[in-house]
Amino acid sequence: MRAKREYRNRAETEVAVLDALVDRADDGMTVFELRAEAEVDIDELEEALATLKEDGLIDVDAETSETVIKPDERVVPEVPTDDADEQSIGDWLRERMPF
Repeated sequence: MRAKREYRNRAETEVAVLDALVDRADDGMTVFELRAEAEVDIDELEEALATLKEDGLIDVDAETSETVIKPDERVVPEVPTDDADEQSIGDWLRERMPF
């Protein structure tokens, strides 16, 4: 899963971190897990985490033996429902484009 669209207009490393965290929103991730998932060096990751924390887009839980980072709930997209009545934007466009 990817972070909401309104949070994707950020530095590449920040978006990679948000996407990784959204995938594991319930459990969160350690810094080492994030580094492996985002495939960036520790300095880039540290800078991205600092910016995301400052902007209130991540929550850091340091109360356990490991520091766990989770995305703020406003970053996590809603799980789509299986309603047959809902139409995707792509489907809507395809119906209206004259080809």
